[in-house]
Amino acid sequence: MKRSFGSDNHSGIHPHILDSIRQVNADFVPAYGDDSYTQEVERLFMQEFGPDARVFFAFNGTGANVLCLKALTQPYHAVICADTAHIHVDECGAPERFTGCKLIAIPAPDGKLTPDLVKKELKGFGFQHHAQPKVISISQTTELGTVYKPHEIAALANLAHEHDMYLHVDGSRLANAAVFLGISFKAMITDTGVDALSFGGTKNGMLLGEAVVFLRPCLAENFLYTRKQAMQLFSKSRFIAAQYIAYFKDRLWEQTATHANQMAAYMASRLTDISGVSATHPVESNAVFAIIPRDVCNQLLEKHLFYIWDEEICQVRWMCSFSTTKEDVDVFISDLTALLK
Repeated sequence: MKRSFGSDNHSGIHPHILDSIRQVNADFVPAYGDDSYTQEVERLFMQEFGPDARVFFAFNGTGANVLCLKALTQPYHAVICADTAHIHVDECGAPERFTGCKLIAIPAPDGKLTPDLVKKELKGFGFQHHAQPKVISISQTTELGTVYKPHEIAALANLAHEHDMYLHVDGSRLANAAVFLGISFKAMITDTGVDALSFGGTKNGMLLGEAVVFLRPCLAENFLYTRKQAMQLFSKSRFIAAQYIAYFKDRLWEQTATHANQMAAYMASRLTDISGVSATHPVESNAVFAIIPRDVCNQLLEKHLFYIWDEEICQVRWMCSFSTTKEDVDVFISDLTALLK
């Protein structure tokens, strides 16, 4: 079986998380979140993000993103995002379909929005012929593996709030960003003024289930009904909850994300002296982006799983996960080097 650098979704379930699922798989437990395990997770999220945090489970990342945006908007609103954002590129139009909102995608070469980039689209307020800007949505980490610094998030939050808008964060790889920055989730998200968050763990050792987190309790009003209508209410909530209990226990999220980041950094260090490979983005999380010769790329794909990010220039993305080993990286680099000779 090929070892994969295609996605951190390709990894299995972390053994501690699998054990936690087994442990709750006994007896009868109330459904739809009315269980002690889900209530424990609610307390854990408050510990991580502050007492105002309100958490709701969803099946997957797209569901969490769409539900977040749905809760923050009306159909006549617009959501501003980077042109590489998952909600724009990889969610099959789900945000537009289920919120009715217009997505305004802004070119961002490093995947990161800035106030100067966003300001150009803050127009038409009160003009009935224009979609009304209501949300700035960013990814942390970005789709290009880069990480927003806290002051960069705060600047976007301030800009949003100045215009009666919200800041949403797609946090499918939030743990990788926290590890890179060396700060807590609260310092990175709550303290910078983020309003709503899609909190992911599937890419970092969990089986399924993402979380919608509101940092202002008022935004969570009536969200139970929004989630139900969106078909994102999981009946056996304890099995999502059990994963988050293990995820937060002993800071497992930090251990897994640290390892994934370290493997990406190790891969990047091995690429430094290889002629014919050009890194395209700084390695700040668990992703490595590079341009390689097309013929080499095609041959390498016969031995290893990974994605071509930009077909035109043959830019590739190599992802590491909690289960990636140094041996995996060494074998990959050896095969790449041999093909470049």
